[in-house]
Amino acid sequence: MKRIFIVCFSVLLLSSTVAQNAEDRGDYRIVFYNVENLFDVENDSLTVDDDFTREGRMYWSFNKYKKKINRIAQVIMAVGGWEIPEIVGLCEVENRYVLEGLTRYTALARFHYDIIHYDSPDRRGIDVAMLYQKDKFTPLYTEALKVDLKDLDGGTTRDILYVKGETTTQDTLHIFVNHWPSKYGGALQTVPKRNKAALTLKAKTDSLLQNDPLAKIIIMGDLNTEADRTPIVKTLGARIKWENTDELGLYNLSARWNKISGYGSHKYHGVWGSLDHIIVSNGMFKGRGSLFVYENDAKVYCPAFLLEDDKEGGQKPFRTNIGMKYNDGFSDHLPVYLDLWRE
Repeated sequence: MKRIFIVCFSVLLLSSTVAQNAEDRGDYRIVFYNVENLFDVENDSLTVDDDFTREGRMYWSFNKYKKKINRIAQVIMAVGGWEIPEIVGLCEVENRYVLEGLTRYTALARFHYDIIHYDSPDRRGIDVAMLYQKDKFTPLYTEALKVDLKDLDGGTTRDILYVKGETTTQDTLHIFVNHWPSKYGGALQTVPKRNKAALTLKAKTDSLLQNDPLAKIIIMGDLNTEADRTPIVKTLGARIKWENTDELGLYNLSARWNKISGYGSHKYHGVWGSLDHIIVSNGMFKGRGSLFVYENDAKVYCPAFLLEDDKEGGQKPFRTNIGMKYNDGFSDHLPVYLDLWRE
């Protein structure tokens, strides 16, 4: 399976929004990664995880699980640059067991990541989670924000993970890890579900900004929609265009990934898109505290080892499974990250 870095390198020359080399980093690096179905091998009677069991359609095994967590650890270490990331948001993780496997029984073990995780009501049993370095970040409050779909189809989805914490610079960060409802059932038909997730998130961010207009908010996650779509632009109210960053509110730093580079974090039918986003409040920009970001500090990480040839042209993420076929890769998404700098 041929995986080259020509495409990624050519994009890198065109745009700073895509990174092949992650070593030039800020004082804090915050990563988000949709890891594509990180399941253990046991059947959970409370969720629909049957495919990812020994007898399931994916023929999931302990060896595949071990390879999966080691591959994820490899990515986290690589995207960190010359240090490992201080904070890592994850989605498509089944439970705390797989998170402990990732942080205790891979090369990550020596870095002693702590875990923040809640079991969500998602029917497949996949959750969001956050890993953090205890000597760099101190959680002050955590909460699983429920996304209520009862008045739509009565289904369930992932919670939004909210973490309030303090850095070594005494900055308070408000971090949200998201995995909004998918387009399964139709892209247009499922917009109301993503709007529900956006409204849930907006209620919390509005409250934070009302209490402190310069609150340092970082929203990351697989929102299952592009930056210019209604759930993000209108419902959540995240800007995708701006002349300056003086206005209060939310700014979608990932909006430029496709527009400038033609690249993204995910590829579908030969077309790159950015379902994974990094959105910040204007309190994160320079001059508003010890830690700050620049407008171009959010990037897609796309080294050669995370890509494979695409039959429809170019490259695509080197994923774990293609349909029912085991592909022995990493994920169908590329990781994204944000650098924070110290004044």
